[in-house]
Order: sequence, then C-alpha cells, then structure tokens
Amino acid sequence: MQAKAGEELVTIEIDDIDRKIIAELNLNGRISYTDLAKEIGLSRVAVQSRINALMDAGVIERFAAVINPEKIGIRVSAFFNVEVEPKHLHAVADQLSTEPFVTSLYHMTGPSKLHMHGLFRNNQEMELFLREKLYPLPGIMSVDCQVLINRYKSRMGMRL
Repeated sequence: MQAKAGEELVTIEIDDIDRKIIAELNLNGRISYTDLAKEIGLSRVAVQSRINALMDAGVIERFAAVINPEKIGIRVSAFFNVEVEPKHLHAVADQLSTEPFVTSLYHMTGPSKLHMHGLFRNNQEMELFLREKLYPLPGIMSVDCQVLINRYKSRMGMRL
C-alpha cells in the first residue's frame, strides 16, 4: 500500500513482539488469541490489544482466506503489462481495479505501464476479458501477456 499523491506516508514502528504476532498470523490467521498468547508469551488481553493496535494503525489491513484457484476450476493465471496513454492512466487503473478477473494491479516505472494479474477459468474466458473489457478502454496502447506455467512460490504476507 502506498500513499496517494499529496498524502504523507507515515511509518509505523513495530517491535519484536509485534513481528512475532504478525509471523504467527501469517502462518495461521485463524489462531485464537489464547493460543497466540501462549506462542508469544503474553496474556490473551495483551495480544488482542496489540492486534487491534496494528489494525487501527493500518499495519494489518485485513484477514482473508487464501484460495487455491485450481481447486475451484480457475486454470489460467496470467500477468499483463498494459501500456496506457498517460492522460488515461488513472481512469484505466480505476476501471480495471473493479474487474473481478483482476487480482492485482500496479503502476510500474516505465512509459505509463500497469502491471496486472488476472485469473480465468480457461483461455476463452481470458480472451473474452481482453476483447470486451481491456482492449476497448480509452488510451490502451499495447498489452503484453504471459501465462503462468508453474508456481514455485507465492508469498502471502511479507518478510519482517
């Protein structure tokens, strides 16, 4: 997450205990406060208070289930580099961010590049997305697509 233009980026200092709590939550986001407290060596109330503080500060943005797309019939994982005319960049990004096929979207360095990841049931569904949703957007100059062959690592959370 980054600050938007004009917003000040505030860095939140976290200590070793916060890091341990976050590491445990990355392993098991459903762990109870009681079990987490035992792992960390604090009281349940102290752990709950720290988690609430981390959430209030925006360090922990949300808790979510991690779904294996292939298990539910989503077989195509594709990465796109989308070059957009600068005057249309933000409008295109806003529109693409609402698309359910798009799982992540980033503004990258370079000539007005958006880096996008999408998940699709099959190649036909991806082609339909490209033809009906992406290509008609104003300012699209080029689209480069790479389809994932094999996933060796996918990090949920981050290194602390």
